[in-house]
Amino acid sequence: MSSIPESALNALTESLNSSTIFTPSSPGYQESIKRWSDTGIKEAGIVIQPTTAEDIRTALLWAQSQKCDFAVKGGGHSVAGTSSSKDGLVIDLSRLNTITVHPDTKTVTAQGGAVWKDVDEAAAKYSLAAVGGTVNHTGVGGLTLGGGYGWLSGQYGLTIDNLLSATVVLADGRIVTASVSENEDLFWGLRGAGYNFGVVVDFTFQGYDQPNPVYAGILSFPPEKLDQVVAELNKLFSESPNPKSGAMLIFAPTPASPSIALNTIVYYNGTLSEGETHYAGLLALNPELNTATSIPYSKLNSLQNEMATYGDRKSFKGLFYRLPLDTAFLRSVLDDLEAVNAKYADLMPAVLLECYDMRKTCSVPFEQTAFANRSAAQNGIVHLRWKDAALDGEFRAWARTLQGRFKEFYYGSGSVEAEGVPQYINYAEPGDAVVGNIYGVNLERLKLVKAKYDPGNVFCKMHPVLP
Repeated sequence: MSSIPESALNALTESLNSSTIFTPSSPGYQESIKRWSDTGIKEAGIVIQPTTAEDIRTALLWAQSQKCDFAVKGGGHSVAGTSSSKDGLVIDLSRLNTITVHPDTKTVTAQGGAVWKDVDEAAAKYSLAAVGGTVNHTGVGGLTLGGGYGWLSGQYGLTIDNLLSATVVLADGRIVTASVSENEDLFWGLRGAGYNFGVVVDFTFQGYDQPNPVYAGILSFPPEKLDQVVAELNKLFSESPNPKSGAMLIFAPTPASPSIALNTIVYYNGTLSEGETHYAGLLALNPELNTATSIPYSKLNSLQNEMATYGDRKSFKGLFYRLPLDTAFLRSVLDDLEAVNAKYADLMPAVLLECYDMRKTCSVPFEQTAFANRSAAQNGIVHLRWKDAALDGEFRAWARTLQGRFKEFYYGSGSVEAEGVPQYINYAEPGDAVVGNIYGVNLERLKLVKAKYDPGNVFCKMHPVLP
C-alpha cells in the first residue's frame, strides 16, 4: 500500500491531463517500477507516465506541496535506484520518446524519455548520426546530462558538446528553453551537471553525415595473450590515436566459456578494408572469436547489448586510468577477476576499459561547460552481476576495492584533480565518487546556477550541488 494519503493521490490524478497512472493496486504497476538492475527497483507510491511538459509541471509542484520524495526515470539504468522512489512519486518519461530529424540543419530532437536506439535508427533514415551512448537501450537524458562519451567522440566530442538546446521544467514549474541564446547559465549547467536543475523534456543535438557503414565487432582472445593485446592497444591509442577509431577491452566470461576472456570491441569509422588495416596488429593475434565486419552505424551501439541485458542485481563502479595500459597491473586485475569468478557461481564479474582519442573532448575549455572530466584520463567500469541479495554488501565492497586499486596505481594517493576531474560522473553513482569534488573548477559557478534555478535543492538524487 502507498503511504501517500488517498486524498493527495486523488488530487494529483485529477489534475493530470495526459498521463498514464499506476498505483500499487493497478495492473501494470510491477512493470512500471522495473529497472535495468533489480538493485534499482523501489516500490513507488505512484508512477505517472506523462506525455506533456504541463503534466510534469503539475507533478513536480504536487510533490513539493506534499513534501513527497520523487524521482525522474529516463532509461532506468541507475543501479543505485536514482530513477526510483520508495513510497514516493516516479515521473516516468518513457512515453515521451519521439525523435524528430531536421535534414536541412542536420539536427535531431529527442524527447526526454527516448533511448539511444530511437535516436540511432531515426537519424539513420537521413544518413545522419549523433554522438550517443554505446549501449543503445540507455536513456538519452541520463547520458546527456552527465556528459556523454560515445564511439563518435573522437571525431565530434561529447554528447553535450553537440547539444544545441533543451526544454526544461524547473522546480518552480516554469517551462524554459536553455541554449547559447536563452538561459545561457542554465544551458551551461545542464552540460555536465544536468541532474541538478529540472526535468528535461527534449534535447536538440547536432547530427553528422554518416551515409556509409562502419567497421566494428568483437575480437576475443584467451588470457595468455594479454601482453600482446595490450601492446597493440597501446600502439593504437597511446602512440598514434585516430579520431575515427575506438575500442573497449573487456575482461569477462563469455557464453562459450565460464572463465575470463579478453573481449575487445573494435570500431573504425571507415570501410571494411580500412578497419582491417587499422586493426591489423590485433587481427594478426588470431582471435578465437572475430565478429568484426562492416555494419550500419545504427547497429553499432547494440554490440554490448548481450552483455548488458535487463535483470539480476548489478554493481557499477567507475574506473579511470592513463594510457599506456600497464600489462603487469592488468595481469593482476585479471588474476583477481579469475579468482572471484571461480569462487562464486552466482557472480558474473567484468572490467571494461574504454579507449578513445580524447583530443577533441580535451580541446573544449573546462569553463565552457559544467563538465569537468576533460583530461587524458580514460574511463572504465567494474561491472558485477548476481542474483542473491544477501551478497550485495560483499560484492559491492569487492568492486570498491578494485576501483581504489585503479586510482592508486594510475594516480597515487594524492589529489587526482590537478588536470581536471578524471572520474566520469555518469560512472559515479551516489556514494561511489573517489574524487573530492566531481565538478572540479566549475563547482563555485554551479552553486550560483543552482541557487538561481533550484534554490530548494529539489533535484538532489545524483551528485547534488548545494546552493
